[in-house]
Amino acid sequence: MIHVIASVKVKPGKRDQLLDLFRENLPRVREEKGCIRYFPAVDVATGLPPQSLDEDIITVIETWESLEALKDHLAAPHMAAFFEKEKPLVSGSVIKILQEV
Repeated sequence: MIHVIASVKVKPGKRDQLLDLFRENLPRVREEKGCIRYFPAVDVATGLPPQSLDEDIITVIETWESLEALKDHLAAPHMAAFFEKEKPLVSGSVIKILQEV
């Protein structure tokens, strides 16, 4: 299995708009072959150390059956459309692609 943790830095005031785009695209992603888990998440204040909060970060948590399934996901037409709509809302991202050991 392949796990993806993507931290997406949203431009100030654009978080809800980007979350709406994610919600719109979720059914298509979850129907993809090899998709086990895919969802956006936001920070929740817990008061637990050493947590750091950032209202302008959306973390996307994904699990795929294989690297090939992830590559197919990234090449899907609905993802190309999503990435185009996302561009004006995002200032950057950091993506970790992980495999269990």
